[in-house]
Amino acid sequence: MTETAPRPTLEAVAERAGVSRATVSRVVNGSHGVRDALAERVRRAVEELGYVPNQAARSLVTRRHQAVAVVAAEPETRVFADPYFAQQLRGISKELTAHDNQLVLLLTEGREDHARVGRYLAGGHVDGALVFSLHLHDPLPGLVRSAGVPTVFGGRPDWDDGRDDVVYVDSDNRGGARSAVHHLAGLGRTRIAHITGPLDQTSAADRLQGFRDVRAGADPGLIARGDFTSGGGERAMRELLDRHPGLDAVFAANDLTAAGALRVLRERGRRVPDDVAVVGFDDMLPVAEETDPPLTTVRQDIEGMGRLMARLLLRGLDRGTAADTEPPAATPPGVILPTTLVHRATA
Repeated sequence: MTETAPRPTLEAVAERAGVSRATVSRVVNGSHGVRDALAERVRRAVEELGYVPNQAARSLVTRRHQAVAVVAAEPETRVFADPYFAQQLRGISKELTAHDNQLVLLLTEGREDHARVGRYLAGGHVDGALVFSLHLHDPLPGLVRSAGVPTVFGGRPDWDDGRDDVVYVDSDNRGGARSAVHHLAGLGRTRIAHITGPLDQTSAADRLQGFRDVRAGADPGLIARGDFTSGGGERAMRELLDRHPGLDAVFAANDLTAAGALRVLRERGRRVPDDVAVVGFDDMLPVAEETDPPLTTVRQDIEGMGRLMARLLLRGLDRGTAADTEPPAATPPGVILPTTLVHRATA
């Protein structure tokens, strides 16, 4: 068996830096009250010796675990296949890594998963939680509240428990949808259809409302239910063409849905954008730039939303609160990021 060298100790760092053990401990744990020159000597000694703090001992001092739970209310088959989640997780990971925090990914698919996540959060393993992709009547908000874990949510909350301190980050889904439909109408399209996302999620519900804001008198038959997947886009597009073969535009609730719709339009012999114009939502570059033709879509900063969620949580932990937001007066403690229309070939 290979013998390993003993790990450098706090005492060894103190000896190398010529300071007390207490001074090293304060520097390593990020405490204040150490002169800059001494702190620099300690940091140099830490680097030279390759000292790594014992996380368990450090947690006793700082009461922090340097770990954040990221809870996605979706099965693993969806999370690992949908590029939306990859972009959001990349943003979260970048921000946590920049602040020396670990990401602990928790996925939920059924009742047993919810119980498992609830137990884990209540067990004191993480400093806070980032929760996204919630569905209507999802038990996760109640679980994280019961666990007493500081939390930032991804997406506008759809529950009302009498508290106004729910911190969340979302995109302007309703405004983005309005811009998409206004654009289609501005192109002279008069029979505009909408393929929704799963309406038990606020993002999909808000995009449907944005569509209705512009097309208040639209035939209900021009709205078809999707599920944010390309397969759902294909099914919904077939339904729409069967009901309204003369439709001349489609606003799809996300880019994957639009990609599925484009495949069906091509199968049915509809030219895009000559016969039918299409606009998506997300601007996920692996999807939007590779459709045929490239997709006009509403851009939301998915990675930026992930980074902001993590940043708000970490700021709040540093201040001893759930999050450190300063929203404008008379608004809820949520941050709504703007969207922009990206023009490509489908519209």
